[in-house]
Amino acid sequence: MSLEKKISMAVIKRLPRYYRYLSDLLKLGITRISSKELSSRMGITASQIRQDLNCFGGFGQQGYGYNVEYLYNEIGNILGVNEAFKVIIIGAGNMGQALANYTNFEKRGFKLIGIFDIDPSLIGEKIRDIEIMHLDSLERFVAENQVDIAILCVPYEHTPAVADKVARLGVKGLWNFSPMDLKLPYDVIIENVHLSDSLMVLGYRLNEMRKK
Repeated sequence: MSLEKKISMAVIKRLPRYYRYLSDLLKLGITRISSKELSSRMGITASQIRQDLNCFGGFGQQGYGYNVEYLYNEIGNILGVNEAFKVIIIGAGNMGQALANYTNFEKRGFKLIGIFDIDPSLIGEKIRDIEIMHLDSLERFVAENQVDIAILCVPYEHTPAVADKVARLGVKGLWNFSPMDLKLPYDVIIENVHLSDSLMVLGYRLNEMRKK
């Protein structure tokens, strides 16, 4: 049975946050932490932390808490940060270039190997020594390289066609930055990212604060 069926998506989406906080603890030289202490840092209940981690085996010892380095490594393994997923970006505009230049992805197990666009003025340009290729060469590139994830940074109206093309070529993971909630009739995993949603939530919270 797959991880997604056994464990709720809410739990899975909290794992990167645990990983990030544990990374910070290691930088501070903290080697052991209790669920209560971790709770105060993260702003979620100690009970929730224990429940989440128990989904994967627990990792803690009663009276001791959690070994920070061990827990950090175990969550990293669960998240696949050591798998070296191969990633391409389709759409080398402002968003695509910003993501291509974000080197922290590689520290999390995602290696950028290709960038594609259709704009003649961009073809042949390089971002971090990776040459931007024309989208017409995508099929050959995917055939010659195992591509695990495609990051879609294309205009709204082109998203379905580009996503369909990528999925048909056998890429199993799509990270979609289009405003569209992308769905495909294929065996692919899609993460839709809507940056404006988070900004609007912030705007709502600011409005509520001003009303008080």
